[in-house]
Amino acid sequence: MDEHLSVGRVAQLAGVSVRTLHHYDEVGLLEPSTRTAAGHRAYSAGDVERLREVLAYRRLGFGLREIADLVDDPATDAVAHLCRLRGLLMDQRDRAAATVAAIDRELEALAMGTRTTPEEQLKVFGAQLHDAIGPAYRATRRTEPRIAARIWDALGDARTVLNVGAGTGSYEPPDRDVTAVEPSAVMRAQRPPGAAPCVAAAAESLPFADQSFDAAMAVSTVHHWPDPIAGLREMRRVARRVVVFTYDAADTGWRQRFWLTRDYLPEFADLLVGWPSLAEPTRAIGGRAEPVLVPWDCADGFFEAHWRRPEAYLDEHVRRAVSVWTRVGPQAEQRAISTLREDLSSGRWVGRNRNLVALDTAELGLRLLVA
Repeated sequence: MDEHLSVGRVAQLAGVSVRTLHHYDEVGLLEPSTRTAAGHRAYSAGDVERLREVLAYRRLGFGLREIADLVDDPATDAVAHLCRLRGLLMDQRDRAAATVAAIDRELEALAMGTRTTPEEQLKVFGAQLHDAIGPAYRATRRTEPRIAARIWDALGDARTVLNVGAGTGSYEPPDRDVTAVEPSAVMRAQRPPGAAPCVAAAAESLPFADQSFDAAMAVSTVHHWPDPIAGLREMRRVARRVVVFTYDAADTGWRQRFWLTRDYLPEFADLLVGWPSLAEPTRAIGGRAEPVLVPWDCADGFFEAHWRRPEAYLDEHVRRAVSVWTRVGPQAEQRAISTLREDLSSGRWVGRNRNLVALDTAELGLRLLVA
């Protein structure tokens, strides 16, 4: 790149009008570093980097005042900006996937000669769009007290706790000084009144000094991070103790462990591609891994929670609160649920899984990493 680019060249590369760049300059959002001898605007590499952030936030629907606050945040560097943008774009992708799934369901209904209700139609494009992946999370992803007890006990005597990838705030200990970190605007918006203060940042670039907290925790979130190992090392940097609730994807027996992935959703294997082995995150924090059994009546509706209540997976609200279903796509989801419904009706599921009825807990690969 030349040392400075002309306003016309920047507009051409960015796909915006020169007038747009003039307006950004006039409102103080993007002031070019210099002007040519003729008085024309000229943009440096740093100006272009800022424009990239401005345009990304603009295309995500943020207003200019909101964008100014975001790009001028003194606690956010270039890496943190990119991680935050990535999280927002991932949210947008998931919302788009949910919308496509809703459209597919309506097309299927029309092909069968039926019509969806007005309420269902509004969920596709209207204000209720987030019902597909957002509010359903808060409705079904409640704190499971037995798992919470394990996590809180692992925090030891920590008084200050950083919750990384905090989501809506499940599992935040009520008797400690908690600071939350969550890159997703959708999730931050769902945090209940009185929840711990939440910082918009990514795990890979935590905006805190070394050893700022007694403990750092992360619950069912590491698999969403662009760079899990970097995020875990950041947790180790800012806290004296680290507690992570995650999933062991390295165990070759995972497919047989859970009937849902074994018999109905083999596409789950594709989601594990690229996941680090359990040994890697354990080394990253310098800790140990402990198995966490899932109670049969687990209150938190994560993917494996309904292992003894298969009919729960027929409920779309339950599925919408779990990212797995969005990520495998609507075709795999519809095939899996249709087959499960048939097997429950015929008794085939009971025949295959009769041994589960006598179990109070199941070992499904969930792990607590403690350092």
